[in-house]
Amino acid sequence: MLTIKTSDLSPAQLQNYMQYAIAPRPICFATTIDGAGQINLSPFSFFNMFSTNPPLCIFSPARRVRDNTTKHTLENVLEVKECVINIVNYDIVQQTSLSSTEYAKGINEFEKAGLTMLKSDLVRPPRVAEAPVQMECIVKEVIHLGENPGAGNLILAEVKLIHIKEEILDEEGKIDQAKIDLVARLGGDWYCRVTSENLFKVAKPLTTLGIGVNALPAGVRNSFVLSGNDLGMLGNVEHLPDAEEIELIRNHASVKEILDATIGDAINRQRELHELAKLLLQGGNVADALKIVLLEG
Repeated sequence: MLTIKTSDLSPAQLQNYMQYAIAPRPICFATTIDGAGQINLSPFSFFNMFSTNPPLCIFSPARRVRDNTTKHTLENVLEVKECVINIVNYDIVQQTSLSSTEYAKGINEFEKAGLTMLKSDLVRPPRVAEAPVQMECIVKEVIHLGENPGAGNLILAEVKLIHIKEEILDEEGKIDQAKIDLVARLGGDWYCRVTSENLFKVAKPLTTLGIGVNALPAGVRNSFVLSGNDLGMLGNVEHLPDAEEIELIRNHASVKEILDATIGDAINRQRELHELAKLLLQGGNVADALKIVLLEG
């Protein structure tokens, strides 16, 4: 494993390693305005939500690595403590990238990127009409993290109004993760797109107490077939099945076929049972997968 002291790297080298490793990152497409009414629109991938009560997002226009200058977004929010956080989806990703061009102060990136300004209800900066979600925010605080090239400036933005396009909502009025078609920032020129084909769910262990991987038999924990993700799913059940439940799974056609074909061959029996369990886990059938791996436990 490569081990590097951050103090041995230049800011540009360190930024490269961190941006490739800490990804994907959501994109804050921030609209700001200065005291003279000049509008700025710029994307930032140093961004996330940090609180829901109060509803707080943080994004960071870092000092430029190459020349240590600050960005217009930072200068604007120090003058007018308001912003709009527009969420970026695939439909506007190229225009979002274009808006990151370092145009001179006073140049309106809305016009350069071909995006539409939409008047906000509470704050002075306009919204991006094409964005699927637009959040009007009050800047609560700006935290300067340093004066050197690459130093961040954390903008704490409290969300006051959220505008959501109805076409991305489901039947219950909630945002449909597949419909919003989000994109995220990776390292260098790389982005990723969140499509229905690459979405998956992971059950949250919030209402039950998972037994943990350590509660599984050693033969299961040390399986050559089951991955760490597989073991995590098995360890997320609330309790182990009882002996009667485990015995009943023997009557499952696929299980019975394996058991009959591997009499006297413990190694292949365990491997084939674990392979069957893995298939069930991929289909979300954790309960039967756990019973199968416990047959020879």
